[in-house]
Amino acid sequence: MNELIAIEKIAGWEKLKTLVLDSVSSPITKRVYNMALDEFLAWFKQTPRPGFTKATVSVWRVSLEARGLGSSSIIIRMSAIRKLAAEAADNGLLAPELAAGVARVKSAKAQGIRTGNWLSLRQAQALLSAPDTTTTKGLRDRAIIAVLLGCGLRRSEVAALSFAHVQQRDGRWCIVDLIGKHGRIRTAPMPNWVKVAVDSWTSAGALSAGRVFRPVNRADRASGEVLSEKVVWQLIKPYAEAAGVPGIAPHDLRRTCAKLCRAGGGELEQIQLLLGHASVQTTERYLGTRQDLVHAPNDAIKLRVAV
Repeated sequence: MNELIAIEKIAGWEKLKTLVLDSVSSPITKRVYNMALDEFLAWFKQTPRPGFTKATVSVWRVSLEARGLGSSSIIIRMSAIRKLAAEAADNGLLAPELAAGVARVKSAKAQGIRTGNWLSLRQAQALLSAPDTTTTKGLRDRAIIAVLLGCGLRRSEVAALSFAHVQQRDGRWCIVDLIGKHGRIRTAPMPNWVKVAVDSWTSAGALSAGRVFRPVNRADRASGEVLSEKVVWQLIKPYAEAAGVPGIAPHDLRRTCAKLCRAGGGELEQIQLLLGHASVQTTERYLGTRQDLVHAPNDAIKLRVAV
């Protein structure tokens, strides 16, 4: 009997998918898992399959590679399928040995993020200057880009940013008590140019409380109380194209923030704190650190060996 069809008949696909989505806390991960599971089910229904088994999931992984997806895209999709198998087994909808088999399917090898996903200082400046600041919408969009580039926030954090977060600490403006991924709380220093961009927007929008970023209506006035993550995602595209860096996403600006901080002499541990990473290895991946064999650091050790 086809196990996945059995799952649908016994408990319903949506119910099982909800169990998977409830097992993760990050809104971003929930959205990506939801997409990955729907994508897998659509593929599964296309032709007869032997069942929800290790062999089937292996074929699925091969199909992802055949589509030319990057390693990170494959890894997140495979992670969602493993969660699906685990939840199905825990709820008596899939034999434990089948779930264990699915868990053993190899995922793509992490290759890091390609260099094109970081902006140079000149490219970042072009992107920051792209919005039309003679309009309220342009001022808002510039402020959002500034916060992404200057403070390294995730788009979910930008959407949730409130005036209460923006406070002075140690004589400078900061974003305090910011709740990030996995509930980690951090404080992000705010450069002066970011504060100028934010103040220009809030002044034009006549805003002083609640969420910092709001929708802008057709009359070019701030309206509503909440700006969705989707809007943050979508607004970057036209400005990226205008700045000559098409394909840039909000998270690439977070990576760019890390790299520009490092290029400016920022310490690795301080960049880790700024981004709210639990592991310094994650920060290193954001920096795209590569070993320099030409200018090796140990060449600076000025010891001598007598010949």
